[in-house]
Amino acid sequence: MKKLLVVLAIAFVTGLLGCKGACRQLSERQCDCQSSSFERNTCLQNAAAREERVRPTADDNQRCAELVERCDCRLIDTPDGKQKCGFARRPACDADLDTSCLSDGGS
Repeated sequence: MKKLLVVLAIAFVTGLLGCKGACRQLSERQCDCQSSSFERNTCLQNAAAREERVRPTADDNQRCAELVERCDCRLIDTPDGKQKCGFARRPACDADLDTSCLSDGGS
C-alpha cells in the first residue's frame, strides 16, 4: 500500500510539472540562459510570481509556444538570438518598415 501511495504521489507531482503554459515554459527557458545558478533561481522565482499576477491569454500562449521552439541560449547574446527568445523585436519593426509586426509582435 505504501508503494502505491509513493507511486501515485510521484505521478501527481510529475503531472503538475507538465501543466505549465507556454509562456511559463518560455520564461523558464529564458531563465536557463542566466550565467549563474543564483541568477537562474532568482529568475525562476520571479517568473513564478509574475505568472501568479498576470495570466497569459490564449494568444499570448500561442506566441510564447512559437518562441519556446526557437529560443537558444547559445545565441542569446546575438541580435537574432534575442529576437528568437522574445527579448528583442526585429529592427524593421522598430523602424515601422514591416507591417507584419502588428500581428506577430515583431519577434
